[in-house]
Amino acid sequence: MNRPLESEYAPYYQGYVAHVTEDEILPVLRSQLDALDVLLNRVAPEQETFRYAEGKWSIREVIGHLIDTERVFGYRAFSIARGEQRNLPGFDQNEYMLSAPYDRIDLEDLLSELRLVRLSNIAMLRNLNDEAWLRTGIANDSPVSVRALTFIMAGHARHHMGVLSQRYHISGAR
Repeated sequence: MNRPLESEYAPYYQGYVAHVTEDEILPVLRSQLDALDVLLNRVAPEQETFRYAEGKWSIREVIGHLIDTERVFGYRAFSIARGEQRNLPGFDQNEYMLSAPYDRIDLEDLLSELRLVRLSNIAMLRNLNDEAWLRTGIANDSPVSVRALTFIMAGHARHHMGVLSQRYHISGAR
């Protein structure tokens, strides 16, 4: 597996792809689950609804957002790998959060759900042939390849892990 070319995704996603320096993406996707467990094990239960500023998501909501985007990107990768040529819809992360229950769900349960969704995506991706990995479709009015979607998934998670560390000041053992 090689890194996706810039022509395989919209410029908006360049920052996420840049977060992934590895060429082999499936081990990255798998290892992120353990890294999130380690990082979020440092969050005391009373801090799970902490927001670092007015109007920002809580820690629980950040993980909920990761669940939402994992589902969306995974569906896009699955659809395009199977040959879908219709434009797959975009989604407004802030609109999704308005009706999401994530702030009422324990962090441990959110992490379990994220793990299940990610492992499901990995299982699907693991069985793709070379042609499917390189297949390109349209999502949110922009061309994107299956390969690029997996790098975007991993980079998106890394981005938010950085935000959790820096903005939410998650450090030190609980």
